Amino acid sequence: MTAGVPDDDVHWQRTQANNAPPYWTYARPIVKSQQDDREYRVIRLENGLQTMLVHDAKADKAAASLDVAVGHLYDPDDMPGLAHFCEHLLFMGTEQFPKENEYSEYLSKNNGYSNAFTASSNTNYYFNVGTPALAGALERFSAFFHSPLFNPSGTMRELNAVDSENKKNHQNDIWRIYQVNKHLSKPGHVWRKFGSGNKTSLTQVGRDLKAKGQLSGDELKAPSLAPSPIPSRLASPAPSTTSESESEADGGPVGRETRRRLVEWWSREYCASRMRLCIIGKEPLDELSDLAVKLFSPIPNRGRDPLPTISDHPFGPAEKGTLVSVQTIMAFHVLEISFPLEYQPPLWRYKPGDYLGDLLGHEGPGSLHSYLKHKGWITALSAGSQDLARGFAMLKATLYLTKDGFLHHRAAALAVFNYLSLLRSNPFPKWYQQEISALSNIRFRFLEKRRPDDYAVAVTDHMAWPVPRDLVLQAPRVRSEWDAEGTAEAQVTRTLASLHVGNGRGVLMARKEEFEELNGKQEWSAEPWYGTPYRVERFDEEFIKEADGPNTISALQLPRPNEFIPQNLDVERREVAEPQPRPHLIRETPLSTLWHKKDDRFWVPKAHVIMEMRSAVANESPKASVLTKLFADLVNDSLTEYAYAASEAGLSYNFSESTLGIYIVIAGYNDKLHILWRDIMEKVRNLQVQTDRLDVMKEQTKRDWENFFLGQTYRISDYYGRYLMNERQWTIPEKLEALAGITAVDVQQHILSLLSNLHSRILVIGNMRKDEAANLAKIAEDILSASPLASTEADLSLLLPDGCNYVWSLPVPNRNEPNSALTYYVYYGPLTDQRLRVTAALLTQILSEPAFDVLRTKEQLGYIVNASSWPSHGASHTGLHVVIQSERGPVYLEQRVEAFLDYMKGVIGDMKEEEFLEQKNGLGRKWTEAPKNIAEEVQRYWSHIDSGYLDFLRRSSDADLLNTITKDEVQALFLSRVHPSSSTRAKLSIHARSQKPPTKHISIAAAEAFVQLAKSEGLPVENIHWKEDLMASGEPTVAEFATFWQKALADSPAEVKQKLLEGVTSILENHPADKDAEGTYKDGVVHIKDVKAFKSSLAVSELPKPLAEWNDLPTPKF
Repeated sequence: MTAGVPDDDVHWQRTQANNAPPYWTYARPIVKSQQDDREYRVIRLENGLQTMLVHDAKADKAAASLDVAVGHLYDPDDMPGLAHFCEHLLFMGTEQFPKENEYSEYLSKNNGYSNAFTASSNTNYYFNVGTPALAGALERFSAFFHSPLFNPSGTMRELNAVDSENKKNHQNDIWRIYQVNKHLSKPGHVWRKFGSGNKTSLTQVGRDLKAKGQLSGDELKAPSLAPSPIPSRLASPAPSTTSESESEADGGPVGRETRRRLVEWWSREYCASRMRLCIIGKEPLDELSDLAVKLFSPIPNRGRDPLPTISDHPFGPAEKGTLVSVQTIMAFHVLEISFPLEYQPPLWRYKPGDYLGDLLGHEGPGSLHSYLKHKGWITALSAGSQDLARGFAMLKATLYLTKDGFLHHRAAALAVFNYLSLLRSNPFPKWYQQEISALSNIRFRFLEKRRPDDYAVAVTDHMAWPVPRDLVLQAPRVRSEWDAEGTAEAQVTRTLASLHVGNGRGVLMARKEEFEELNGKQEWSAEPWYGTPYRVERFDEEFIKEADGPNTISALQLPRPNEFIPQNLDVERREVAEPQPRPHLIRETPLSTLWHKKDDRFWVPKAHVIMEMRSAVANESPKASVLTKLFADLVNDSLTEYAYAASEAGLSYNFSESTLGIYIVIAGYNDKLHILWRDIMEKVRNLQVQTDRLDVMKEQTKRDWENFFLGQTYRISDYYGRYLMNERQWTIPEKLEALAGITAVDVQQHILSLLSNLHSRILVIGNMRKDEAANLAKIAEDILSASPLASTEADLSLLLPDGCNYVWSLPVPNRNEPNSALTYYVYYGPLTDQRLRVTAALLTQILSEPAFDVLRTKEQLGYIVNASSWPSHGASHTGLHVVIQSERGPVYLEQRVEAFLDYMKGVIGDMKEEEFLEQKNGLGRKWTEAPKNIAEEVQRYWSHIDSGYLDFLRRSSDADLLNTITKDEVQALFLSRVHPSSSTRAKLSIHARSQKPPTKHISIAAAEAFVQLAKSEGLPVENIHWKEDLMASGEPTVAEFATFWQKALADSPAEVKQKLLEGVTSILENHPADKDAEGTYKDGVVHIKDVKAFKSSLAVSELPKPLAEWNDLPTPKF
């Protein structure tokens, strides 16, 4: 009953359910964190489905995750991406709930959310929802796994969605290099598969069968999945000229064949015994058990292997001992060295891969990281084990190289093998394995809650591990001390012995021109799915000899004992009726304000400290902004070796620049937090800028900024939208210009200027008393020795005037990026107006789910579609933000957004009071959710301290006011501030236009004109089923059209065919395709030509003032 743990079977007991089939209950108590106040139970249904039930009496959010033990490695060989396509089409209605967006609509109205992902060996589906709505959500969710419709009308739309998702990643180096690594597996291995899939890979079989005349057009459907007589799919409520007809929606014979294969695959692979479920709710365990048994028992057990495992590793002799060079899109240098590794979950007790990964990835004195950093060859290093699939794994060391490191990549790689030789030549320190075991136990003991859906996903993932069911929560997180019998040491020794050069593979990543600079012109191969250029060469004999030899680098050493391991884990706990709803101002000086809240909710020996040091010079010019960033980077760089021990011991820090100065965040066990705090302050005050490290930071900054413009298009359009509405922000090109000439002297002088006049805002929350918090503030003031800041520094935004309709159009910098993007913004008003704020939030919620359903699901505009609120810089004002990334042009996208808004005018007007109340209740539950951990609580309070409004009780007061908001108020706000017809609305859109020539399509009218032309030339076209074969899945591309007719008219005279093809150009001009429609600008659009003039014409938001006077401080002040 517990896969891989036969001794565990005796602990299952048969249980009788209430009005449901009997099931099995795991009798032993589930081992959980001492901090965990939830109750757990594991049951197994008669169909083999295992379920972890979690009763959380304090929950205000419920969740569930169902994990299926098949992923893309189980795709049919001839249909790559089928598991991913299944994940998409599965949501298109069920027999019980045939309406296509019933599930997402239900969740949206009940403060919920859902998602899914397809991995190599599993597919995971999950959701969260307000606790009262759990049963209804589970009813809808469970039906996807026993009676999905896989509705034919959704076939083409979800094929297009998969295709769009894949195209989104075409210029993404992570996906490109991932597929190169898969492609370079041994021949015939399943790891070579193309898991994402695209429209071509999913329809090639059908197209081949159609070409052979083997598709009749009446492909059989699985009887149990016959479409419901109730329509599940409605056409787009805001129809465009490109709306898909019902006859095209199933993809014709080819689409029906893809769906047939999907149903066949699902009916074979989606088996109850392969599923693991986690349900988290407020209901008692018995009630959760009944829900699980009732709703998930109908899932059939098809007798399949519960946990199919692939033990054959993708690295064979030909793949080992090689260096793979891969060309990148973005500018970066990475060397990855990887070794085949045993599948790690069966080794859960001692985790040898993690043990060795920790040593390789250590960043303290004497570490591999320290050596390579001091050589100037890396900016970062990571190492660890990675389970690629159920059955095989890798151990990887990833070196993020500088330009000099790239030039010395051979020596850098040899340093990795030198460190492995060092490990082999020394006994494993007993204190080290005791230390990591102790730290893992401390982490588990004080494990805080997290978002319930995240937790449910983690639980279902770990339920696939071969561990006793009572250890499902503990085993993945805790490392046992090594046993006296030597089992642990033997596992680590065996693993380490396999980490030799002849067993590994290196992957070197850089741009083409940098490879040519290093090696000259070379021949490259191309990975077939993404076209990524790569080349493979074997390690030379000299390299192998050095790599297999003893360690020759004296600077490399084993780690030292960790001085940051917490000793005092006591929690000062005082029972309270209700947690305090806000922090209190406990200290105020001319240099700082300190807000504090002693933890009265989570009771863990942890604290979070945030301090923002505001300075008038931090962002006064592009150069100043760059200097502030370099200062932050250099502080982090100088602290790496020292602070690494703290992070390993559960005490992390972040030091980063902001538009107003510098942020310092420390979070973790409070026992030694003050030590790290003092040392950071000393480093900030006394940093001596070294030219060699500054050069590394400048190189990294330049790469990061340049690479931003090679990323996702919607991020670029959003970036420029933010820039236009920000009172003081410098563009990346402005900062790049300033970066080039910066010297160490410039940075040193800027540090003095930055720290000379400061005002800091500090928040301390956690297991710290007032005097301890005050001491942190005093330490900072004493060490920094600044003078008070003369002026008030605040983030201010720019405000659009009423009645405006602005468009800023700009090209996408990456010329090979096929996607354009639209950022569409309409301004609501000031967030300080509570009634407006609440009404706007409710309106945004009402618009959000239909925007996704209409613009993404129905109109298929692109994979990235989102509608949400967009608070301004400084959190003083807000608006509605719609963003779309698409192969369609941004003018057309804007037309579709405005058609959607016009449609929503009717939806809101016709909304029944019951539905309106559901929307209000869902939003109210969101606002009254309690924070799940200290980090969430800190972010809630910090946002109000950072903005200066100090409106700590906003969520609860807004939830109260929400009850009084009427539909008339929402409608009035929509009509005045959102609807395109409004004369008072203020609107701005950013059009990021792809420079890549778009793919042209053939309209039905153009195809008919072509056929008539062919007839006029006397060609026999009457018996060619071109409509069914060519147009069934919508408008084909010009290339597809040409290929079809060249084959169909293969026996016709060449000169006649040539004449026909030459006539296509004029036919296209006379009968343009709907898919190629560019759209037109509305009357009244004002194009932004001079950006700086535009920004200077806008009003600036007011300086923030507290919205509440708390009167916390005693008299006199500090």
